[in-house]
Amino acid sequence: MRGRSEAAGQGGGGRSGGALRAVPKVVWLLAAGSFVNMVMAFTFVYLFVYLTDGRGLSTAGAGTVAGLGGIGLVAGNFTGGWFGDRFGHRRTLLTGAAVSGAGLVALPALPTAALLLVLPVCQYAAGTVRAANSALVAETVPPGDRRQGFAVMRFASNAGFTVGPPLGALVATHWSYEWLFRADGLGSLLFAVYAARVVTAGRPRSRPAAARSGLWTALRARPALLVLLPAIVVVDTVYRQQYSTLPVFLADHGIGTGVYGLVLAVNGGAILLLELPATVALRDRAPLRIIGTGLLLVGAGFAALASGASVGTAVVMMLLVTAGEILYKTPATAYVADSAPQEFQGRFQSLYAGASTSGTVLAPPLGGALYQSAPGLLWPLCAGFAALAGLAVFAAARPTAARLRSGRGTADLPRPERSAGGRAAPAGAERDVSIPRS
Repeated sequence: MRGRSEAAGQGGGGRSGGALRAVPKVVWLLAAGSFVNMVMAFTFVYLFVYLTDGRGLSTAGAGTVAGLGGIGLVAGNFTGGWFGDRFGHRRTLLTGAAVSGAGLVALPALPTAALLLVLPVCQYAAGTVRAANSALVAETVPPGDRRQGFAVMRFASNAGFTVGPPLGALVATHWSYEWLFRADGLGSLLFAVYAARVVTAGRPRSRPAAARSGLWTALRARPALLVLLPAIVVVDTVYRQQYSTLPVFLADHGIGTGVYGLVLAVNGGAILLLELPATVALRDRAPLRIIGTGLLLVGAGFAALASGASVGTAVVMMLLVTAGEILYKTPATAYVADSAPQEFQGRFQSLYAGASTSGTVLAPPLGGALYQSAPGLLWPLCAGFAALAGLAVFAAARPTAARLRSGRGTADLPRPERSAGGRAAPAGAERDVSIPRS
């Protein structure tokens, strides 16, 4: 397994190929499983339609049920890492996938009132799966190569989600919406079985004395994270306006659903084509500056909408937002992983996962209320908040850069964990993940 220094010494195609070869086999196997799982993940896309058409709920009632599910998802992301740190990330991954899958399979047969409880539980379990997945990647890939590892996982998930919604439409058309939930649940159950095979249990986890000092103490020792995480919450709330107020804005200006779908396709296609190569090309660059640039680009994308509604501005907006997404999402995930003490890896990943999905709960009500009361302010405020978040991350990068120049260590600077002998600890040592079965 090559570390950062060897890969950095290569050039051209060998440089990219060497960087991706540093990603362990277990991550590629998990990515393959995530791809198949996301292909069958129809619930998120068609939930509202199912609740209104299939269950006969009013728009407000469907919004309540879907909102509770979103709260469960965000809560699972925020807290799933605690289960991983306490009981093991592999066990958390398998349990979450099994609970989510079983609930989704049973959901069509349940009375409508039961959805108020079952859907949040399913979404909570799905959130813990995401946190556990991230923690497994962080604990399997050595520091310096984690950006590539997370980029591989995102590529697989995005590719699966690109295929999934059209396939879901065929399932709903030829069978019923109920079969979407059964297929989604079956996909989660199959993923649990697959993950149990490719990720084996490692040696027992020890609980260092530092773990008893508390999560807040660990975060305070890394002040850049105390800036980055709130910045991600702000930008995710802005970013997810593309799924809530953007289609309403376009429709109000005579731009139909078909164009909106094509604009979203621009995002998906660019992510699949560019994110992995961009991650490899920029892997040796200072992460906070890359992240800050990405947040600024997200703001620039929404600023483009302030000039008016047209197909051209919608495409420009999506290209800028996509460029920002490529620059900030993978490096931010890897930065949090590189910053985490081993005993807090799951909880650090949970904090990032929760921050990066918080917009699913915050964006619709905040954006919808502002668009209804003062539509002309929505896009300038989105641009302004994203720009402030990006500038804050740039400001957080300066102390780190100054400490590097002075040669002084810093607790918030990501660095390889050290073994007792002072050497970099091998990936996976004393952790709850091991190599895949042969």
